Amino acid sequence: MPHERFQGKTPHGLRTDSIIQLDWTVGEIMKTLDRLKLAEKTLVVFCSDNGPVMNDGYEDEALEKLGNHRAAGPFKGGKYSVFEGGTRTPFITRWKGTIPSGVSQQVVCTIDMAASFSALTGIALPKDACLDSHDVLAALLGKQDAQGRDHLIQQDNGGKGRFGYREGDWKLTVHPKGKARNTVVEKKLENTDVKPYLLYDLAKDPGETKNVMAAHPEVAERLKTRLEKLIQDGRSRP
Repeated sequence: MPHERFQGKTPHGLRTDSIIQLDWTVGEIMKTLDRLKLAEKTLVVFCSDNGPVMNDGYEDEALEKLGNHRAAGPFKGGKYSVFEGGTRTPFITRWKGTIPSGVSQQVVCTIDMAASFSALTGIALPKDACLDSHDVLAALLGKQDAQGRDHLIQQDNGGKGRFGYREGDWKLTVHPKGKARNTVVEKKLENTDVKPYLLYDLAKDPGETKNVMAAHPEVAERLKTRLEKLIQDGRSRP
């Protein structure tokens, strides 16, 4: 529930009113860092744990006032799904005097903050901790020619065995029971019939609209094998 001063400030209801309150709050934090002369000593990370959802039980008229707005933009799905709309979210880092302004196309994940900050501070992670965290510090700091992740496992919030697996521009999604969760953010939560395995070329089809498994069976099999091994290993951090 947004504070009263932000209620009614957007055309899409309380949910988007909350977003502009979030924007204001972040602005206040940034101004405070500048006022206290701490901006050059502070790494700020702004991110989200999952994509948008408009229909998770709150009586906030989010669906009624949605209009033509798509919170996930061009991406398919939203929270609870393994499609890009469920997991591809803003990830912004700011460290005045250290990180140059710009946009990176490298793949990083919120879970990588543990290994990355471990590298930054020189404090080693225990081997049995943060099993899927990777050191992507160079990418987070905007270093030239920095490399992010070479792969990423995406999972919904349940134990249904639904996964997404990305390597470069290729993405495999796994739906063991032939059901995909919440494929369209605007509709009610629903299970949609799909094939157990779907393959997408995100470079050509970021909206995951065309299954290209028939055209690239060798790619699908390679991704499937690698995903299954990572799941069996129980970890992806070296």
